This record gives sequence, C-alpha cells and structure tokens, in this order.
Amino acid sequence: MDVEGTGIINHIWITIAPPNIDRNDIILRMYWDGEQKPSVESPIGPFFGQGWSEHYPFKSMPLAVTPRDGRSLVSYFQMPFSERARIEIENQTGEPIRAFYYYIDYEQHAELPQNTGRFHAWYNREVTTSLEGSKHGIKDDFEGLSHNLRDEQNTTPEENYLIADIKGKGHFVGVNYYVQSPTPVWYGEGDDMFWIDGEEDPSLYGTGTEDYFNTAWVPKDTYKHPYFGYARQPQSIGWLGRAHAYRFHITDPVYFDTSLQFSIEHGHNNNLSLDLASVAYWYQKEPHKPFPSLPGPEARESRPQIGPRDIHQWRMEWLQQHADSADTWGAP
Repeated sequence: MDVEGTGIINHIWITIAPPNIDRNDIILRMYWDGEQKPSVESPIGPFFGQGWSEHYPFKSMPLAVTPRDGRSLVSYFQMPFSERARIEIENQTGEPIRAFYYYIDYEQHAELPQNTGRFHAWYNREVTTSLEGSKHGIKDDFEGLSHNLRDEQNTTPEENYLIADIKGKGHFVGVNYYVQSPTPVWYGEGDDMFWIDGEEDPSLYGTGTEDYFNTAWVPKDTYKHPYFGYARQPQSIGWLGRAHAYRFHITDPVYFDTSLQFSIEHGHNNNLSLDLASVAYWYQKEPHKPFPSLPGPEARESRPQIGPRDIHQWRMEWLQQHADSADTWGAP
C-alpha cells in the first residue's frame, strides 16, 4: 500500500504461498505521513499471532489467524494517517514468495481529530540466561520449580526481558508473547512491570506471567478470549516446549505522557534460560523513538527444541557418574 491523503486503515487480510514459507523471515513494515523510520517493524508471522513460523489457529479481537491451516492473517487494528500510508514487506527467506494476496481496507477522511495517535508495533527476541545464584536451592514442588535462592524481589528492569520501550505520549494496547522453554519446569513465575513517565518504581507490578495474561495457577490449557489467552501450549513433558500467550488492553489501555517501559522477568527474579520473542502494540503521537535494528534471519532462528532423547542422554550421563549409587531410579 502507498496512498496519499488522510484516512484510517480498518482491516487487513493476507495469505501467502507456498504455505510452508518461513513467516518469521517475511518482514512487515508500516510508515505514516512520510516518516523515514517505520512505526511498525516485525516478522509477519509473530505480528499476526504465529510464533516460530508455525501455523495454528489464533483468534482475538484485533488479530486472527484462520482456516485453512492457519494460512489467513487478519488485522482489525485501526491505523490512522493524515498525509500518507505506506506498507511494505521484505522477503528474507532466501526463496521466492510465489503468491502474496492481500486486502487493505481504509476510509478516506477530510481530517483526523486533533492528537490522533499513530499505530505502532515492535518485535523483540532474546535468548535469556539464568543469573548468578539461580542454579541451587530449587524447591521440590514441580509447579514452583522456578523458585530458588533468588527470593529477593526484583524492582529494576536491567535483567528483565524487554517488551516495549517507548518515548512520547500515547497508550499501550497489547502484546503477543512467545516462549520456548528448554526445561519441563514451569517458566511463568516472572513478574510483569510497567514504568510510566520515567518513574523510579513501576506503577504496575505483577505477580507472575500467567497472572498478567489473565490466567492463574500454572495453566496448560489452550484458551482464546477476544482480549487474552494461550493460543498454543507445550505438547510435551510439563512446560517443555513452546507457549504463545497474548493480552490486548482494549478496555484497559496503559496511558503514558512521556514514556513507557514494559518488561517481564524470565522465571522468578530472572532465574531461567528461555527463548523469548514478542510483538508489542501501541498508539502514540509522532515522532516515535526509532526501533533498534531488527535482528537478521540467523539471529531470529529459534533454538532447537529439547525432547525425550535429550533428557535420556542427560540421564545416562548422570548414571555413568553415579554408577555405584544404590538407587538410580529417580536420577535425572
């Protein structure tokens, strides 16, 4: 799309062929009113609600991925512009996109209401590391296994996983959050934190990852509410594998006048190594803070999934080191 004038995009529909092409390596960018830096920059799959270049159904109020086989990508986010709207894709897959079909439906207006915010979305990805002191003193209960000696409360963002770092005036409207865990223990003891307008302590301080996503007590079910849910859950041992959680602040936006930083711990007090990715969505007055350089295809590639063979190999290593033990039944 490249349209001059004033208007509001109300609906986008996309489908891509071949169906198995890597959606994590097709980059979506949106520019409003002649800006040189994009207000939206994300791999197209994660933007619409598909992690790891997988295809699975996803439904929410503003975004959806629909039949057949998760091959239709839909957005109902409103996207205002006053002078020009330009939407582009970049193919970083290394193979031809055979077909890229789309509708972009928009209204034309004489003018927009004063101070109308512009739509923004930013993709981030990080493989986190377990911090010092996180390898010992683990509790016995399986669900609470991500608790350990790092029981002091964390109130700083430095080691958290960053979801949004915004400068300007606007309101935050949601996130798609993708987790790949290399361990069967519960990954979701990480607290969410919102710092608004440069405050020293977060105004919003959560009590655990699943709580921010409006669920509770270590969920394993898929659940799809218009505003929140788990579109994908691990199909392996415990929480080993991939989970996709989402929350959209449709009736409860987080407002900010000068800045907003939103981050979340990776495990309690950042004690877990996780492969994390996210797309944050918000509206703000331009100009916006330019995004960091988008990681390249190799940097976006998901870490290998851990499976039963890996776990069995770890067990055999332990058995070789404890061959004289009387009881090896419960060995790792």
